[in-house]
Amino acid sequence: MSSDRIHSLFFELFSGLPRQGPGDTKSTRRALSFIPKLSSQSRILDIGCGTGAQTFVLAEATPAQIVAIDNHPPYVDEVNRKAANLNISDRVVGRVADMRLLEFTNGSFDLIWCEGAIYNFGVEDALLDWRKLLRKEGSIAFTEVCWRKPDPPVACKDFWAREYPAIRSKEPLLAVIEASGYEVIGQFEVPMSAWWGEYYEPLQMKINEFRERYKGDKDTEELCDQCEYEITIWREFAEFYGYEFLVLEPS
Repeated sequence: MSSDRIHSLFFELFSGLPRQGPGDTKSTRRALSFIPKLSSQSRILDIGCGTGAQTFVLAEATPAQIVAIDNHPPYVDEVNRKAANLNISDRVVGRVADMRLLEFTNGSFDLIWCEGAIYNFGVEDALLDWRKLLRKEGSIAFTEVCWRKPDPPVACKDFWAREYPAIRSKEPLLAVIEASGYEVIGQFEVPMSAWWGEYYEPLQMKINEFRERYKGDKDTEELCDQCEYEITIWREFAEFYGYEFLVLEPS
């Protein structure tokens, strides 16, 4: 399978889903509750926004100005369409950008938000790089997959070794956060329901549709097999890993 075909099929599969990763409105609102009150003058940077599931929760829950970025233009277009439909384009703007190369003025944001995407940069590198963008007393909120139990079965361990070798338990992650110069002001586990009902169940339905639409296409079958294997790993071993939601302030 060519890289261009992989890219095209992947984004086609994930387009139209309510979310591009595990999460839910309740968790977004809970994390936001740890943040000092935001005003209409406050600015939020939503990094790796996808099609904006959490972006619009933030917009509903706060009067802040929001810049939502993603490196996939169709996702950004969808965010801007939703903002226009909700008549909030004056304070919610989607932009195409690489989270590793953010071209914003230092001290521009009161809150940096990143659900399900910080792994693309790496927690350590992201926390060091994004800090300069925070205003005084600013905050960062993100989700990161962590081991929840020791000694995961071989199939589970091997899956994560391929997908995200940097996965670790909560304690080493907290040590990295402290070493990076941050204090944790809020922390909780994202519920398992945010993985299935909000993400994997809609994805499984889209996979079924995809298989029917592209019946006999080897590239599509390979992609669908990979995604279904991820779902199988979660179904069998979800007790061993999950998302931790962390809210930080520079110490």
